[in-house]
Amino acid sequence: MRIGIVVDSCCDLPQDYIEKHNIVILPITVRIGDAILADHRNEQATLEFLHAHVAERGHEAESIPFTVEQIRDLFLSKLVIDYDHVVCMTILKSRSPIYDNATQASFAILNDYKPIRAQAGHTTPFALRVIDTQTMFAGQAICAVEAVRLRDENANVAAMRMRLEQLAENSYMYGLPRDLYYLRTRARSKGDRSVGWMSATLGSALDIKPVLRAWHGVTEPAAKVKGFEAGAEKLFEFTAQKVRDGKLLTPTVALSYGGELEEMRALPGYGRLLETCAAHNVEVFESVQSLTAMVNVGKGGLCVGFAAEPHELKL
Repeated sequence: MRIGIVVDSCCDLPQDYIEKHNIVILPITVRIGDAILADHRNEQATLEFLHAHVAERGHEAESIPFTVEQIRDLFLSKLVIDYDHVVCMTILKSRSPIYDNATQASFAILNDYKPIRAQAGHTTPFALRVIDTQTMFAGQAICAVEAVRLRDENANVAAMRMRLEQLAENSYMYGLPRDLYYLRTRARSKGDRSVGWMSATLGSALDIKPVLRAWHGVTEPAAKVKGFEAGAEKLFEFTAQKVRDGKLLTPTVALSYGGELEEMRALPGYGRLLETCAAHNVEVFESVQSLTAMVNVGKGGLCVGFAAEPHELKL
């Protein structure tokens, strides 16, 4: 069976990995004033847009996901011919309409695919599953990597679906922003008052940073740290401890950064995390953040993703 894997462009995975494994992207377009870029996970284009627009005016950005009609057209023009079964994994539905759009599109796709496949010479049925990963950014990468592994192992489709849905229940993204003022301004522009003026002022004055968590369909502050570099080191060490304790549900850690990756690699604790993962056969995926992640977390923000049983973040 030919299995297709689809993610939205919020899924923080390296561009070469996406291309190597033929992962299909549902692009999200970001508009800042007159500047517009559809995010196809091209890292160079993302960095250019970051430096030209996001750094100064990212808090004004508008994210435009694929519509129901665009998703339907993508599937009917290509995917129902190229594949027999498609798994579509999206950013958590509480923060984006992509899951609902893909689910709604799936009804039309399943109603209309038969003559298209027949014309292409395929007589077998086509199936589609939409999964809410219940997390975002680096956290979304966990399900996508597992889907590739399972497909490469010729896993049964039903077993693959059950495994991915179980992982979605236990996939975490921890995000560390550099600029609390930016985070507050961005949140206010979206009507989210979780970062108030007083907390932003005091936090910036004292160099206190929130660590954000996206898990189980909820995004919220999970901890506070003093200083970005110290916070990054603690977050790397927390992740490394999960690896050492054998607490990960997949041998995968995803790291994404709102800028050049060399800046992330220079952060304290980064090298020790990589050494720990290598010693325990855990694969690390590094990527430039999606445009959506950058405009929400801010330039120079760090995201870490992995799957584990429910736990508290202790830094």
